[in-house]
Order: sequence, then structure tokens, then C-alpha cells
Amino acid sequence: MADKFYLEEPVQDLCTIYDFVRWSVSRFNDAGLYFGHGTDNPWDEALTLILALLHLAPDSNEQLLQARLTLSEKKAIVDAVATRVQSRKPIAYITNQAWFCGMPFFVDERVLVPRSPFAELVNNKFEAWLQQPPTHILDMCTGSGCIAIALALAFDHAQVDAVDISEDALAVADINIQEYDLGERVFPIQSDLFNSLEGQQYDLIISNPPYVDAEDMADLPEEFHHEPELGLAAGVDGLDLVHHILRDGAKHLTDNGWLFVEVGNSLVHMQQRYPDLPLQWVEFEHGGQGVFAINKQSLMAYDFSVVDA
Repeated sequence: MADKFYLEEPVQDLCTIYDFVRWSVSRFNDAGLYFGHGTDNPWDEALTLILALLHLAPDSNEQLLQARLTLSEKKAIVDAVATRVQSRKPIAYITNQAWFCGMPFFVDERVLVPRSPFAELVNNKFEAWLQQPPTHILDMCTGSGCIAIALALAFDHAQVDAVDISEDALAVADINIQEYDLGERVFPIQSDLFNSLEGQQYDLIISNPPYVDAEDMADLPEEFHHEPELGLAAGVDGLDLVHHILRDGAKHLTDNGWLFVEVGNSLVHMQQRYPDLPLQWVEFEHGGQGVFAINKQSLMAYDFSVVDA
């Protein structure tokens, strides 16, 4: 695949950004890649990769895509496409850049590639649930810190605790926190869920924890195996961490506080395990599912012993 002809022919024969997008799409289709880390088709995948390599915004003017490329730019694109095809590595790890809430974030293989529908809720400032802007927010299982940072920018008077069990992930989060100059409002904290947060209460808790069940883990495309398993796998039903978050959530919420948790495809298991828990499943306008909301009062009133019966 990465023979001399393969690498040199496009560099010699192609000229514009569009030329290389088309060529990349053909290579991706030929290799049968999986798309699920920010794009869902080979055209968007190629365009995202190439624009990132050229330091251009993902919504760049279409006329710009007719621009001719330099020799060094062509070689960089060809090398990156070869890496994507041969390694099955998500493009965010190739470019060290992923987007969330319309903002770029540094990522590498210490963290998952951001792809949460929480972006829509952040952009809407949780308006259907919050009576007033939160002043103390928790982002549980923060990973790259993108959700915590987006929350801090959405609620400019809030303090945000960005919690993760992984010190490697927190190192990446801190890179992004410093990049957005939020060191005085977003605080990376190493903790196994709530264990290091004794006595802390929050107006809003957001959690995108590991939630992939055992069956789905066994069937994941190769691209996902570049991500840290710690950020994906969560037991037989995908709810190992969610059970703890629900049980301990109430004591870490203020009286009018809300808890939002993403469980993805494990929503089926949630509905089976908690049929009487008054979860509010979020309906997204721009795609996505598997996020529920619940308030402090509902968590306090629920008898969690029935789940273990």
C-alpha cells in the first residue's frame, strides 16, 4: 500500500486541496476504514484530515479548497493518509486535534476522541433544566477536558472540577485548560469517581463515563483499539460506573442540582435495570442518544436496593 508508486504518484499528479480530498476518499474506500470518531463518511474524514494538516478551519470557504498545494504540503497529506490506512488510527491522533462545541482541542492516545452529544446541551446551556446559571460544576470522567472547558466558557462565572481516574488523561486535560487560559476556573482532579470529592456539592454534574458493554467491546472496529480501554469498557452491561454515579450523585448535588450522564448504546440496559427511576432521556436535534438527566430529589427518593435484589 505504501509503496513508492503509491506515495509519489499523487504528489506528482495532483494539485489542489480538492484533488487530495478525492484521492484520499478513494484510498479510504479501498481500505474499508471505519468512520466514527467525529465523521461518519470518507469524504468528511478526508476533508477533516487535510484541513487540519493545512491549519485551516473545518468550515473553510469552498473556494479555498480550489487552492494549489506546495510540495511539502502534498507529502504531508500523503504520509498522513498512508498512516490512517495502514494503522487504522483515528485522524484526531494523527493531527493531535479534535473539535468539540466548535472549538479545537489537543488529543492523543491517552484520551478518547471527543464525540459526545453533550455539545448540544452545552450550547443550549441546559436551558430546559437549569433554573439559574450554575456556579459549581463537575465534569466526571473528563478525559481531554473538552466538556469541562466548554462548560466554563458557557457559564463564565462557574468553577468547574474536571475529574478523572487517569493521571495521563488529566495531563492532556491540563494542556487544554492552559491553552484556553482557564487555570483559575477549571481544576483537574485525580479521583476514582467521587472518592476524592468528599463534602463537595455541585449545581450541575456532567458525566460521560466508560459505558461500552462486553459484547460491544468484543466487536469494536480496529480504530477504537487505539483509544484507552479504561475510557471505554464498563463491564458486562456497560453500567459498572453508572451504578456508582447514581448511588452517590445525590449527596454531591445542591438542592436544585441536576445530574446528566451519557450511556450511549447501554441505554437499553439502563431501562432494564432502572425501570422505575424517573430518568429524563434527552432528545437531540443534531443527532445522538443515550443521555439522561435526573435531579437531586429523584435520586434521594429512589430505593437503589431494588436494583441489587
